[in-house]
Amino acid sequence: MQTSNGIDRLPASFRDPAGFLFLKNGVLYRQINRAYHQQYTRLLDSGLYRELVGAGLLVRHEESDQPPLEAEVAFKVIRPDRVPFVSYPYEWSFGQLKDAALVTLAIQKQAMKFGMILKDASAYNFQFSQGKPVLIDTLSFDLYEEGKPWDAYRQFCQHFLAPLALMAYRDVRLGQLSRVYLDGIPLDLTAELLPLLTRGNLGLLTHIHIHAAAQKRYAGKPVKRALRITSTALKGLVENLEKVISDLTWQPLGTEWGDYYDCTNYSDHSLENKKALVRKWTDNVRPDLVFDLGANTGMFSRESATSGALIISMDLDPAAVEQNYQAVKRKKEFNILPLLLDLTNPTPQLGWNLSERDSFHHRGPADLTLALALVHHLAISNNIPLPYFAEFLAGQCRWLIVEFVPKTDSQVQKLLASRKDIFSSYSQEGFESAFAGFFETIQAERPGDSDRTLYFMKRR
Repeated sequence: MQTSNGIDRLPASFRDPAGFLFLKNGVLYRQINRAYHQQYTRLLDSGLYRELVGAGLLVRHEESDQPPLEAEVAFKVIRPDRVPFVSYPYEWSFGQLKDAALVTLAIQKQAMKFGMILKDASAYNFQFSQGKPVLIDTLSFDLYEEGKPWDAYRQFCQHFLAPLALMAYRDVRLGQLSRVYLDGIPLDLTAELLPLLTRGNLGLLTHIHIHAAAQKRYAGKPVKRALRITSTALKGLVENLEKVISDLTWQPLGTEWGDYYDCTNYSDHSLENKKALVRKWTDNVRPDLVFDLGANTGMFSRESATSGALIISMDLDPAAVEQNYQAVKRKKEFNILPLLLDLTNPTPQLGWNLSERDSFHHRGPADLTLALALVHHLAISNNIPLPYFAEFLAGQCRWLIVEFVPKTDSQVQKLLASRKDIFSSYSQEGFESAFAGFFETIQAERPGDSDRTLYFMKRR
């Protein structure tokens, strides 16, 4: 929502009476309301803020003299460090969501040591920065009261435990339910979808099945007596959730694209030549932000990453994205962010008034986009005409590295094996004609002895 003086109030934070985010001249600010005065003061004075920021668990901020947007309710304005790219839980791999869940619980345990508690446990309060999840909502903390239950327990189970359990025990693709249920996957639905054997898991029995049954039993009924829980019992609850989450595993085996790089018709020499071209053309652009579309496990994301740019490494295969993320962690590749993205159905605007969660398009454009070994999948498997794809890419970047794979290629032949060839315009000439309407070709090369062609283009 834009005010008359050109300040943008960010729609993602309008629900919290403690404060909200806004932009002025491209700088991110957070107004803290007087209603949160006591909690904010405790967060800083207790040492909890310093502890969490020092551990890389909470985003850093500075207090600002920027005038508040709503002065009548304001206490203070702060300027938080801005994460380089916003992503959402339904775009994360299993490992990313699991790591965010464990960080949530680590913060909760630390907060209790300082007399505070997380008042909410939303997965949307986290973003990935420097290769790991970090809490971006400074207003997530409340004063801890002895005996009071953890209000965020249900939200944690719906935002984290439910999707992770469904992905681990039923099908990894069920993580996409988080895109339908923005306030977390309902526990009764989760209980119905989970296999019967999960009732034999004490943690899942307690936090999913019994929790769901209790919600159903007491729905709409007045609470006669507040449940009291000691700090020791609350700590035990958090530690038990920590164990349950830690024990959930999913191995990215049997992926459709797991051996993709072994079946690309590239000789070792040609593959190295292709890598060198990607590195050279990326360096020519000197980008800050790169989109790698159809990145698989990120081989060419890593070639672009040598430029120092932030690489958003996207693929529709959950196994490929998981492998990519685990490699990022293992190699400490802090400028690569793997994400799930289906280009034929990219992330839309979601939430209240279709404005709380940004679409993929709203988070671009990038300086440079890689679209390697991708055109034939979209054109032949998904019937996307080449001009449509060229137009899409023109909206996502200024510079483009794109690969054309001819019909003679065995990968294209596999796609055509089970369907009639109705793609008369799918040719190198048709490709160049379609893209010429949106891009100027700077350079085109065949890597080594390959029949494929790499194009370096600039948007018109």
